[in-house]
Amino acid sequence: MSVDPIRQSSSVGAQAPSSAPRITIVTPSFNQERYLERTINSVIEQGYPNVEYMVIDGGSRDGSLEIIKRYESHLAYWVSEPDAGQADAINKGFRMATGDLIAWQNSDDVYMPNALWRLASAYASAARHAVYFGNVYLIDAHDRILREMRFQPFDVGHLMFYDWNLSSQAAFVTRDVLESVGYLQNTPVCFDWEWFIRLGKAGATFRFIREFLGAYRIHDEAKLNTIRARGDYKRGVLRQYGVEYSDEPSFRKGHACRRAYYRATKLFWHLTQGEWRYAARGVGAAVSKIRERDRRGGSVAS
Repeated sequence: MSVDPIRQSSSVGAQAPSSAPRITIVTPSFNQERYLERTINSVIEQGYPNVEYMVIDGGSRDGSLEIIKRYESHLAYWVSEPDAGQADAINKGFRMATGDLIAWQNSDDVYMPNALWRLASAYASAARHAVYFGNVYLIDAHDRILREMRFQPFDVGHLMFYDWNLSSQAAFVTRDVLESVGYLQNTPVCFDWEWFIRLGKAGATFRFIREFLGAYRIHDEAKLNTIRARGDYKRGVLRQYGVEYSDEPSFRKGHACRRAYYRATKLFWHLTQGEWRYAARGVGAAVSKIRERDRRGGSVAS
């Protein structure tokens, strides 16, 4: 049985000055009434004059639709209809995007104040790049900051073999990127990780903005807390790029060496930037992870 989507579109507000690049933001959502309004407000309250904002809802059955309708005058487009998952919803928005810069912000995450202005400044003040990204906070269900995630200039090897060095909550790409490398793979998890690896492998240039641009919310209903097989998805992504995990001692040793290298380069970066306390916390966390991994038998793809 087909389901008629509920749609509403309207023109975006006043024309922006020619110096303000058009920024498209897509929020995928499904049954997120608890946090959706905060996400929407984090975009609206930027006060940025040239934003194209879309909410792509997967047919929510909670109060999400009422929230979306409350803010429809601020939206360039919204829809509520069944979809094939989060990545599918994001891709729907991306295919309609007209911005010079494009991003998605999940329906439980937020942008920090003035994030779009800082992005526009970086876009205007330097040679053009394919990807712009900043730091993020980890926040709880009540918007309290749990900790910082400070990044460093992008390296695709770091992302593949060690840890995140950018986050979708504070990352923006040019529309040309979509035309050259394609859209997100429709998997339950790791589609953002795979996409950023794909961008790096394709030779996209990344500009790191040393500001906190977004916040990633940690809560009990978060998708990563409900999907336990994400290690399998990670192995599948790396297999696409020629890395086949093995329990052979030679592979494990090589993998450990690569992780140690990227851990050291991350530490060096933060120390040279004067981020001493953050570096110290990172060392402590790394030691704890190593001890826990050794205790569990040394899984290399966790």
